[in-house]
Amino acid sequence: MRYIVVTGGVMSGLGKGITAASIGRMLMERGYKVTAIKIDPYINIDAGLMSPFQHGEVFVLKDGGEVDLDLGNYERFLDVELTRDHNITTGKVYKSVIEKERRGEYLGKTVQIIPHITNEIKERIKNVAKESGCEVCLIEVGGTVGDIESMPFLEAMRQLRNEEMGNVAFIHVTLAPTTTDGEQKTKPTQHSVKEL
Repeated sequence: MRYIVVTGGVMSGLGKGITAASIGRMLMERGYKVTAIKIDPYINIDAGLMSPFQHGEVFVLKDGGEVDLDLGNYERFLDVELTRDHNITTGKVYKSVIEKERRGEYLGKTVQIIPHITNEIKERIKNVAKESGCEVCLIEVGGTVGDIESMPFLEAMRQLRNEEMGNVAFIHVTLAPTTTDGEQKTKPTQHSVKEL
């Protein structure tokens, strides 16, 4: 299994989803079986009850999952049917970890971000990739690098890279603004990459 992790920096709305979907389409054209996962670092379980004015339109999957519109782009670009499991939110991750703790699955250990939350994130990613039977799994991490909400997900991606050495690539989509006199400013991107 190969993983391509797409992150964003400087500001949101730069087109991480379209970038990931386009890369996936190019890989499909080369004969690879591709799937996509969208990580949304909000505490909501899904996008179903979120204001479209704040978050944008909700996309409804065939299994009834109410998800970010990026998953609709993935379905169209990759010609695949995704499920609600292809959308990982902080709410889903924490709910699952708390339920496991209540059932005693952690054997009385103190439940922490590392390793319990990060392990849950990686487990969800690997399960979706395995169930889809794909060769390449695209993972879009929503938000921007530096957001406190994204930190557990970025840590999980770092761990995934170490566990799957040589099978994880990172693509960082960022903004390099141009001044009125045509000079490109790279400092915001430099800070974003440093933070990542």
